[in-house]
Amino acid sequence: MKFAVIVFPGSNCDIDMYHAVKDELGEEVEYVWHDTDNLDEFDGILLPGGFSYGDYLRTGAIARFSKVMKEVIKAAEAGKPVMGVCNGFQILLEAGLLPGAMRRNESLS
Repeated sequence: MKFAVIVFPGSNCDIDMYHAVKDELGEEVEYVWHDTDNLDEFDGILLPGGFSYGDYLRTGAIARFSKVMKEVIKAAEAGKPVMGVCNGFQILLEAGLLPGAMRRNESLS
């Protein structure tokens, strides 16, 4: 399999994700910048954690407008595996690929 690790401005776990796929799984992997408009060559799409567009509630609301997200949605609809970790999970929520929404804690205790 060939994986794409999507890199957004502020991502910081993309290197870890890349090496997990390459070194631990032994699979082919490439970094893909968020303004890419074609993911057809990839069999799986990975959205790393980190601080894409800052570390705030709903940061994925900004990232979901990146050009690559149309391709991520297309890949998911084609049945390709798509995984988001941490902030990547938030991006998938905001893009409508996962049900639900992020909410603030009612209390911090």
